[in-house]
Parts: sequence; C-alpha cells; structure tokens
Amino acid sequence: MKLATLKDGSRDGQLVVVSRDLASAHYATGIASRLQQALDDWGFMSPQLQDLSDALNAGRARHAFPFDPTQCMAPLPRAYQWADGSAYLNHVELVRKARNAEVPDSFYTDPLMYQGGSDDFIGPCDRIVVASEAFGIDFEAEIAVVTGDVKMGATPAQALDGIRLVMLANDVSLRNLIPAELAKGFGFFQSKPATAFSPVAVTLDELGEAWQGGRVHLTLQSSWNGRKVGMCDAGEEMTFHFGQLIAHIAKTRNVRAGSIVGSGTVSNKGVEKNGRTEWPKGYSCIAEKRCIETIQDGQPATEFMRYGDTIRIEMKSKDGQSIFGAIDQEVVAPGSTGQP
Repeated sequence: MKLATLKDGSRDGQLVVVSRDLASAHYATGIASRLQQALDDWGFMSPQLQDLSDALNAGRARHAFPFDPTQCMAPLPRAYQWADGSAYLNHVELVRKARNAEVPDSFYTDPLMYQGGSDDFIGPCDRIVVASEAFGIDFEAEIAVVTGDVKMGATPAQALDGIRLVMLANDVSLRNLIPAELAKGFGFFQSKPATAFSPVAVTLDELGEAWQGGRVHLTLQSSWNGRKVGMCDAGEEMTFHFGQLIAHIAKTRNVRAGSIVGSGTVSNKGVEKNGRTEWPKGYSCIAEKRCIETIQDGQPATEFMRYGDTIRIEMKSKDGQSIFGAIDQEVVAPGSTGQP
C-alpha cells in the first residue's frame, strides 16, 4: 500500500491511502488520522489500511478523491528520529580522492551516520528556503525507510524485519557551511536544513522483486533545472543495506517506531573509457559532480544551486510507473515561502 499525509493546517496533517497509480486517495480517518498512530500500532492498523488500499485500487472506495502531491506534507511531517547514513561508499571515495585523502579501512565495515533534525520536515513540492546562495546549496537524492520498534542489539537480519515503509528523500546540504562545522569535530548542524520526502511512503510489497537484500534495485532519477543529471542504480553499489544501517543505530539503544533512516547520496562508480574515467549514470548531488571535475581537471566547474533553480527526484518501476511520486522543489530566498 501507499500512504501520504495531506496538509490540513495542523502540524501533522491527515493520513490518506493512495492508489497504486497515484491517481486517487482516500482519507484513513476511520482507522488512523496520523501516520505515527499507524506505526505505533502497526500490527492492528496496517491490515485495515491494506483493506482500504485494496478497495481503492479496485475502484470500490466510495469517498475517493484525486490525489494532488502539491498538497502533501512529508509522509511523517515530524519524526522521533532522522538518522542518515552514507551507505554508498563510492560517494565517500570520490569526496576523499578529490582532496587527496585516503578512505579509512573502517569505513568499509562500520557505516558513517549522522543524526539530523526531525522536528520540521518539508513536503515534496515545498520550496527550499535558504538565507543565502553563498551557503552552497545542494540537493542529495536518497532512499529512506521508516521503522517500527527495533530492539537494542538487533542483528541486521532482525533490523530488516523492522522496516515498515520506504520513501525518497532530498537531504538538502549547504556545502559551504560544512567544512567549518566538521572542523569543530561535532558533525553537521546548520549545514543540514529541512529535509524533504516523497509524496508517498510505500510498503515493501509495492516494490516487488526490486526489494532484495535490504536494497531497492531500481534507478533513482535526478533532474536539475529540467535536465536529467542522475540515473543512478540504487541497488548493487549500496555497500551497507538498510538492515545494517538500522542495526548500527541499535548497537547501543532501542530504535522506536517512526524512526527514519536514510541511505545517503545514491552513487555509482565511473567506467574507464579511452584512458579517462566517465560517469555515465550521472550524479545524485552537485558535490559529487564537483569532486569528479576536481579529479579529472584539477578544479570544480559546476556551481551550486541558485535561487529559482529546481530539483526533481523520482524512482520508477520496471514498467515506467512512478512508485513514490516525485520530489519537485524550487530554491528560493526567505520571504518566498509557500507552494509553487
């Protein structure tokens, strides 16, 4: 099934079930009014939501209405936890290589992860408000999962059983603020503004055979200002699967229902052609493109995002249907808030 949260003027919106083709929706109010309610009692509520989903997809839902992603909040407008990993080691390797630094051996066995702000996510079509273009505005196309309760000490296999939903994320980064923050030795903070998520979050069965080994084996598409810049394979090159990422969190504490865990920037290795490395699948963030340029040409050439720039992030099934709907945002200055 596919679930979304519609804007209603409140902090947490209204939970709706969305049809498989993303054409129609139905309020889930008789079952749960908020997604967190459903996650807190998933064993009882998810079968009821599934029944509503089945009726909606069969055309039997009496009060269905057209689904409009511009009216969506993030599926979980605020969450108990947002922990973002860096599961695609190619991304880390490029960043390190661009500054002539080695990747520590531990990075290949122990996931990188930071804890982001989870109190104020933004919707898939909400504008990205940034105080200054000088901050180095960048998109980051990612996959994220929403968990149920996972006990401290859970194995990766046990952690996989705790996954309830999958969605896409735009983990916006302010690149020019990152170096000074990391130099303090305490991680990201101001350099990570509000994260946006896809219009819908889906249960694992919606992914079919694409969900294998805790990974989504499909292409993540990124279009910057209408030009496709990334067609990255999200499956094979994900070094740490979602069970490993969740187990990393659970090493020293319980993971509670409604936690969101991100994959980090989806990234693919380059290929050698005529003595030069090329990246035919593109990139899922501008910083990676700049690292590629630095490695090849000695310096970056691609600028970060400007006011008025747009970013669209989407993933389609093998038959070409959008699975999660699209994250479709514009970068604006303060005072330009609201919907497009």
